[in-house]
This record gives sequence, C-alpha cells and structure tokens, in this order.
Amino acid sequence: MSSEPTGAEGAEGETAADAAAGADGDAEGATAADAAAGADGLRGLPRSLTVADPAEMHALGLRVAAVLGAGDVVVLTGDLGAGKTTFTRGLGEGLGVRGPVTSPTFVLARTHPSLGGGPALVHVDAYRLANALELDDLDIDFARSVVVVEWGRGLVEALPDSALSIEIDRPHGGGTNAVGTGDADDAPVEPRQVRLEGTGPRWT
Repeated sequence: MSSEPTGAEGAEGETAADAAAGADGDAEGATAADAAAGADGLRGLPRSLTVADPAEMHALGLRVAAVLGAGDVVVLTGDLGAGKTTFTRGLGEGLGVRGPVTSPTFVLARTHPSLGGGPALVHVDAYRLANALELDDLDIDFARSVVVVEWGRGLVEALPDSALSIEIDRPHGGGTNAVGTGDADDAPVEPRQVRLEGTGPRWT
C-alpha cells in the first residue's frame, strides 16, 4: 500500500470514494462476466483501499455486489466493530434482496431472498463454528446464492472452490460504533484499511 501501483495493479491503494466513482462508471453496459475478464483478477475491484466512514463502507458493499453472481462466496474478516455488517448491508442492497440485513449471530445463517429474480444472499456468522464440517452442516445452497461468511477464515476454504476474502482493519483504541446506532459492528467512525484477495478459478 506504500508504493504507487501501475498497470493492472492500478486499483491498489485507492480510497472508497474512488471505488464508488469507479462503480458508477462501470455499472452501465458492463456485466460481471465483463468485469471478470479484467487483468487484475478481481473483476475490477481494488486490492486495497481506505474506507473513511459508514457511507463509504456501505458503498463498497454496493460495488462488490455489482460483480457478484450465484455461486460466489465472500469471506469477511475483521474485529468486532470493523464494519462487516455495514458492508453486508450495502452488498444486500446492491443484490436487491429482502432486508433488513443484520448480523446472524444467534441463528448462524440467514437467507435473504432476491426481490428481482437474482440470487439470494446467505449471510453466515461462523464465529461459533468449530470447523468446516459444522459449516457444511448448515446445508447452504452455495451454487444458487451469494454467500457472505463473517469470521469464516479457515472454515470456508474447504467448501467452495473459489472465494473473495475481504479483510477490514480498524484502528485500536478508538470508538467502535457510530453514535446512536446501538450496533458495535455497525459502522466505522475512523478510517478502515480494507484488503481484497480472490482465490480459485472464479477469481483468477
């Protein structure tokens, strides 16, 4: 993140505002398949960026949703208060699914059906799962859904053949939630550093 990228790596180190502007420009006349043909292997998504506030985290979710389709898996990693739920709300809005999107901590997995004929969003909280077998026991329809797994690192990799990993780092020692939200994982109030990495044939 400290060097100035060029060429296919040109998306690294951008801000979420830059990402949102790119999303607006890419949305017209482009499909997820078109974006997937990009040289960076992330369907036009940045590999790293700074997210300044809740609105930008939500906008990042919208942008990622624009390049996802049935069968895609997103693994979210970040401390409590990093902004994982805010990101997933934006992603759910972008996919056009039934809301509201909230953390599925107590139910482990929650399915949000599409309101427009697209794939459903399956939102999983894997914090209390011990291993990949317990995740598999949830009987998630990976093939026909977009699946977002919070706390899924080390669990999801054994199930689908491809995944987009998104790691959200928040500063320690500052506040963890926006005033009045009542959700410690709801919204970043200090800049977050976000890194994206794709693995498997769908992202390479």
